[in-house]
Order: sequence, then structure tokens, then C-alpha cells
Amino acid sequence: QVQLVESGGGLVQAGGSLRLSCAASGRTSSTYAMGWFRQAPGKEREFVAAIRWSTIYYADFVKGRFTISRDNTKNTVYLQMNSLKPEDTAVYYCAAKARGPIATMRYEYDYWGQGTQVTVSS
Repeated sequence: QVQLVESGGGLVQAGGSLRLSCAASGRTSSTYAMGWFRQAPGKEREFVAAIRWSTIYYADFVKGRFTISRDNTKNTVYLQMNSLKPEDTAVYYCAAKARGPIATMRYEYDYWGQGTQVTVSS
């Protein structure tokens, strides 16, 4: 089992920045693909970014604004979010994919954190 705990969410004004962290514990591995997803009220959970080794994917709506990174020595994945917009308001979830290549579909991920709320005011 892998446990994922997100932190770093909060309330920020439009144009501001936040950095989310996802600490992994348990049977984790640097070979896992790690992803960030988000879910706004009344909407489906959607892909934001993922990383595995040097391969990184981003959703089009965050390219140039968000940066995903990981520190395998700390078993932690980060999501640096800049130029935040009100439409970025959502619960952000960290996810781990134990086998296979990097992915963008939520059903491909095996483990999920509880989420952290990000609210961007206009």
C-alpha cells in the first residue's frame, strides 16, 4: 500500500501562486508515475500534470503556469502553481501509478490522497 498526503492548499488572489506538496509513504518507489488531478464543484475530476523519470505531461490549461517536480530522496511530488485564476479553484489530488508508463487518465492510477483545497479569488 501507498499513502499519499497532500498539503499546501489555501486561499489566494488571482495572479498569485501556491505550491502543493504530496508526501508518499509505504510501498512507494521512484519508478511510480505521479500525477496531480483536480475536481471543482459539480465537475469531473480532471488531469492536471504527471511525472515519471524525466517525462512530464501537462493539461493544456496549465501549460506555462504550473510546474510538476519530484524529490525522490524525500518521496515528495510538488506542483508549483503560478498565475492562478479563479477557474483553478478545486480540490487538488495527488495520485500514484505503480506500473507502466506515465498516464493522464484517472482510472490508471492506483493510489490517491485525500486532496487539498485551492481557492482563487477574483
